[in-house]
Amino acid sequence: MQVVGYTTQQHVFIASRKRKFNINEILVIEDDRHNNPKGEVIETQSFNRFVPLSTEKNALVDEKVLQGLRQVGFSIDEEEINLAKVRLLEELSSPVKVGVSARLPVFEEVENLFLKKRPEEGLVLGVIQGTAEIASTLPEDLRNVAPLYQKDQGILPQDGFPFIFDYAEMDSYPHIGIFGGSGSGKSYGLRVFLEEIMIKEIPTIVFDPHYEMDFSQTASGFEDKVVDFKSRFVTLMAGKDVGIDFTELSPDDLVGILKASGGNISEAMDNAVRSIFEPQKDTLASFTNRLSSLIDAFDNETEIKRLKNSDNWSKLDVREKKRYEYLEELLLKYKDKVGHASTLKGIAWRLNKLQREGIFTKDISEIENSLQQRKLVVVRGSIWLLKVFAGFIAKKLYNKRRAYRDALHTGKTGETGFPPFIIVTDEAHNFAPTGFDAPAKGVFKEIAQEGRKYGVFLILATQRPSLLDDTITAQLNTKLVFRTVRSTDIHTIKEETDITSEEGARLPYLSSGTAFISSAILGRTIAVRIRAARTTSPHSQNPFDELQEWAGNGDDKLWSVLEDYLPLSGDQIHLYHDEIQKKLEEPVDVNKIFTLLEEMESQGKVKKEDTPFGPSYHKV
Repeated sequence: MQVVGYTTQQHVFIASRKRKFNINEILVIEDDRHNNPKGEVIETQSFNRFVPLSTEKNALVDEKVLQGLRQVGFSIDEEEINLAKVRLLEELSSPVKVGVSARLPVFEEVENLFLKKRPEEGLVLGVIQGTAEIASTLPEDLRNVAPLYQKDQGILPQDGFPFIFDYAEMDSYPHIGIFGGSGSGKSYGLRVFLEEIMIKEIPTIVFDPHYEMDFSQTASGFEDKVVDFKSRFVTLMAGKDVGIDFTELSPDDLVGILKASGGNISEAMDNAVRSIFEPQKDTLASFTNRLSSLIDAFDNETEIKRLKNSDNWSKLDVREKKRYEYLEELLLKYKDKVGHASTLKGIAWRLNKLQREGIFTKDISEIENSLQQRKLVVVRGSIWLLKVFAGFIAKKLYNKRRAYRDALHTGKTGETGFPPFIIVTDEAHNFAPTGFDAPAKGVFKEIAQEGRKYGVFLILATQRPSLLDDTITAQLNTKLVFRTVRSTDIHTIKEETDITSEEGARLPYLSSGTAFISSAILGRTIAVRIRAARTTSPHSQNPFDELQEWAGNGDDKLWSVLEDYLPLSGDQIHLYHDEIQKKLEEPVDVNKIFTLLEEMESQGKVKKEDTPFGPSYHKV
C-alpha cells in the first residue's frame, strides 16, 4: 500500500494492487517526518482493465491522482488498482510525502483512539467498523465481549474492536441522542444501551410509549450467559401503578397537564385554571367540586337572580337557599376572571378525561423508591398519557435531586438523599417538539442546559431529529445516528454533529444496526455495529409468523372440540353449532367447521362418507 496522487494536511490517497480497502478502517502512514500519522478510510473504490481509471470521473481519480499513480509505477489501464481516500486523524503541519508506504496498525498503536475504558468500566455497545483485520492483536479481556447478531444466522462472534462508551465522561458531556428511521435499528440500539445501564446499576427512568422495553426474556444464544435483568428493572403502568398527587400540583403543572390531555387550551381556559385553582390547598375533590359548582352557577345565573327578587325566595328550604347563595358567591368572585361557562366546561372535559385514565389515583413514590435502589424504571402508556406524566415526573425528580445537591453545597440539613439518574424516552420529538409548547418541554430544556451540574442526564431517541427542540438537540453531546432517509433530518444531523460529507452521503444506506457515533467524549465520529441484545422485545415476533401461529392454534382448538362430536353429518353440524361455540368459548362459522373437517380428511384423520343426506364425517 502506497500514498499516491496529491496529499494535503488533512487527506491522502492510498493505492494497492493486492488488497481491497475497508471503509472506516485505520491505516498507519509510514512518514517519519510526521511520526507515522494515522488516517481513516472514508471512501474506497476498485478498478481493473475492464473499467479503466482513465475513464472515471470522480474525486478519487482526478488527473492529479492518475499522475501520482503513474509516478509510483502503477499501470492504470492494465492492472487492478484499489484506491482509498484517507482522512488523517490529526491535521499535520505539512503534507504527507507521496510514495511512502501504508500498513494496518496493531492494537497498541490505536488503543488510545478506540479504547477509553475497559469493559468493566464502560458500556459495551458494539463493534467498531473497519477493525476486523486487526482484531487478532486484541488482548484477551477485549475479545468476545460484544457478540453480534445477524438475522437468519443468529449470534455471531465479535469481529473487531469493541466500542466501549465511557459513561463517566457524561459529567462533562452529559446528554445523548439516538436518531434513526423506521427499521434502522434505533430501538434495538436503545435496548442495548439500557441493558448496559442496568449492568452498571445506574438509576434510570424510561418513558415507553411502544410497550417494548421489557427485559424479562433472554435472547436466544445467551442462555449460558444470563444476566439477571429481572431484578434490575420494574415496569409501571401510567394511571394504574403510578400517578400524580393532585395536592402537589402548581398552577403551571395543572395547566400543562390539561394541555396534554386535549391539545392546546385557550388563553381564557389558562386564566380560569389559575384563578380558581388553590395550590397546596386544593384536593382533586375540592377543585372538581368548585369547578362543577361554578359551571352550575353560570348555567343558573338568570334563575338565581329571578329567585332572589321574587317571593319564592322565602319559600325555599334552608339547604336550597345555601346552595343558591354559594353559587351566587362563586359568580361574584370568579365571573370577571372566567368569562363564560364554555371555558369551564372545556376544563371539566379535560379533567374528566384525566380522571378516567386514573392519573390522580396514585403518586410517584414507587418510581422514587426504585431509583433509590438503582433500578431502571419503565413507565408505560399511550403517547398522550405519557406526555401528561413526563413533564410532572421529570420536574419532580429533577427538583428532588437538585434540592439534595444544593443542600450539600450550602450545608443545609434535612434534605433526603437522592441519587443521580438518567431520563430516557423514545419518540422524543413528541415530548419536546420544536416550534410549539408541550408539557415536558420546559423541564427537558432545563435539564438539557443545567442537569449536568446536578447529575441528571437525558437519552432522547427519535425518528425525526429535525422535529426535536433545537436547544435540546444542541445539548446532546453524544449522538448515535442510524440509517436516516429524510433530507431535513440529515441536514439537522449534519448541523449538530461532526459527521463528514462522505458519512452524510452514507446515512440513507447504512445497514440496520449500524450507527455513526458522534461524541465530544470521543473527539471524532466512529462507525459502530451495535452488539447483539441479551434480551428480546415483546414485539420481536414477525407478525405474519404470529398470524400463521394464531390460525394454527385456532384450528387445533376447534378440532379438539369437534373430535368429541364425531361422527357428524351436515345436519348435525348445524344442530350442534351453538353448543360447539360455547365449548370453544368464541364464535365460529359453520363453513369454518366444514372446511376444517375437509382438511382433516385430507390428512387422514377423518373418514368422509357421502350419503343421500350429505357428507358424514367419522373417526379413522
